[in-house]
Amino acid sequence: MLHQMNPDFLGTKSESSGKPSLESCILHSRISLKGDGNDYIMNPHRYDCSTYDEAYKKSLECPDEFWGEVAGCIDWSKPWRKVLDNSNPPFTKWFAGGELNACYNAVDRHVHAGFGKKTALIHDSPQTSQIRTVTYDELLEKTSLLAGALADLGVRKGDRVIIYMPLIPETIIAILATARLGAIHSVVFGGFAANELASRVNHAEPKVIIAASCGLEPSKVIKYTTMLNNAMEMITVPKPKCIVFQRRNVWEAPLLKSQYDWDDLMKNAKPHPCVMIEANEPLYILYTSGTTGQPKGIIRPIGGHLATLCWSMKTVYGMNKNSVWWVASDMGWVVGHSYICYGPLLYGATSVMYEGKPDRTPDAGQYFRIIEQHSVNALFCVPTALRVIRRADPETLLGKKYSLKSLKTVFVAGEFCDYETKAWAEKVFKVPILNNWWQSETGHPITALCLGYGYHASLPKFSTGLPIPGYDIHILREDGSKAPKHELGRIAIKLPLPPGCMSTLYQAPEKFKEIYFSTFPGYYDTMDAGYIDEFDYVYVTARDDDVINVAGHRISTAALEDIILAHGDVVDAAIVGVPDFTKGEVPLCLYVRREEATKNEEEINQELVARVRSMMGPIASFRIAAAITALPKTRSGKIIRKSIATLARSKQVKIPSTIDDPTVFREIKEVLQKLGYAKFAPDPE
Repeated sequence: MLHQMNPDFLGTKSESSGKPSLESCILHSRISLKGDGNDYIMNPHRYDCSTYDEAYKKSLECPDEFWGEVAGCIDWSKPWRKVLDNSNPPFTKWFAGGELNACYNAVDRHVHAGFGKKTALIHDSPQTSQIRTVTYDELLEKTSLLAGALADLGVRKGDRVIIYMPLIPETIIAILATARLGAIHSVVFGGFAANELASRVNHAEPKVIIAASCGLEPSKVIKYTTMLNNAMEMITVPKPKCIVFQRRNVWEAPLLKSQYDWDDLMKNAKPHPCVMIEANEPLYILYTSGTTGQPKGIIRPIGGHLATLCWSMKTVYGMNKNSVWWVASDMGWVVGHSYICYGPLLYGATSVMYEGKPDRTPDAGQYFRIIEQHSVNALFCVPTALRVIRRADPETLLGKKYSLKSLKTVFVAGEFCDYETKAWAEKVFKVPILNNWWQSETGHPITALCLGYGYHASLPKFSTGLPIPGYDIHILREDGSKAPKHELGRIAIKLPLPPGCMSTLYQAPEKFKEIYFSTFPGYYDTMDAGYIDEFDYVYVTARDDDVINVAGHRISTAALEDIILAHGDVVDAAIVGVPDFTKGEVPLCLYVRREEATKNEEEINQELVARVRSMMGPIASFRIAAAITALPKTRSGKIIRKSIATLARSKQVKIPSTIDDPTVFREIKEVLQKLGYAKFAPDPE
């Protein structure tokens, strides 16, 4: 059993071998136990830096010292030889030679410190009318047993395990059990079609797939095992072994002879200890398509990721040991990995898992209910979730029934948050709505407001915050020169990237260099557009391919959408660039009308054109708008603008497997054709 040890004991020799014992090698840099031991979680880092400015400067000028201190917030079984090894850029290594285990840091150490009875997870599923709590003790028991079952199936350090499950505690148990063995997990979004699952199996070649029998959508059961079985018929690699968790209260799947029942395995398994791995070995593979074509497998190195996530819970998000933290996302996305699973558990907080929609399970009062019922201190969601609630219940007649006194902050990320939605949300939630910006590739925020350094919870309008320590952000022009303040350009980050960012792409190191580091040598290309103001606040305006080039003028779709969404009869909108003979491109707007709107579409269109001309000027060349009933969105709430722009150009649109409702493209195609676009477009497929 591993125990928390005083750093003074580092190097104590075991009587049997003469080598440092495993217990004596657990490092806790700058951590001490005081009183009842609560300091263990409440203050997981103590730095010389007392302000954001000091910390940011130190992170760039003295990265070894800064990140060496940060890494003291987690437990190491073996000390690192070197904090930063940048001898082979862009393949940066952090904490080289150090060893640790993710499951131990997320679960075991809290139990050993006396917090086993504390609630780790709250699973709230209005679709099953169930609320379930999971303690750290229960997590330890179940992850160690499942790890034992996986080991019995042949899973070893470095093997891959694909997890194909909905937002339930067993998904996190599967993740942590895989990590406990030093194996590599790859979570595939629950409900992905069979061909999408098959492509990931072919690429990762997992030894085991862990699936659930089903997932839930409003008024619909998604049978995961049906898609799993179909995927197994499509793959070209050896078939992995399959474990199925039966959601017997929803739907029990008939199992094939080659499949194992989760419960049966757990009954016969023995607890498995944690396997320590080197800090730069992979923790997981996350497949993402982004804007670069085919899905790619991001590799997340374990050491830097665990350290920065634990550190960020207090430093960035202002949480403490008693916080109840809710991220309204899915485990298949990066935010689910970082801040439903690892971040809050590493920190020792309580994480809420909500299996439902903002407005349909059963109504638009659910976010307010969850905040009151579980005493939520911070909510993290996509802006679309707020827009959906606003559309369904603009006066918050449902939400007003609940107390929000526990809530301190709402964080938004994943897409642009327009000012009207932000202002509405601040009014109804009665707390600051704070942007933060990051990517699947980085694993934690690039910009935010570091509440842990004493910042007041407010940001300049539209800003995503200041650079998080470790990120040396620059705005670059196409020729690679640095843009002055307020000039729109490509956001790039000077190497080395801080700990926790992706280390490479799975089995594709050359592709890793080509995609992210070839456009601007010496920089990581975020592929996002934006600018920095005179106070160093960062403004992320759009993916760079969402910037419209109107007669040589670069127009941000986000800036236009903010003007559109300020109209009282518009509840959702998307701006895309469409071809224009004279100007090259001009903006086209598709919007969703408020249900109670009294003005007709033509009146609204005229007002939108006038608003843009008044607020942005004729330079935008905005004159095309149309109302539709729904926009194409992923299940996480992001609008898929690129598919609209592609369809408008009469090109084939491949409907992403992540889309919530693929039928919306029928209406969009018809509307685009009426506007003179998509004339020869084939039906999306």
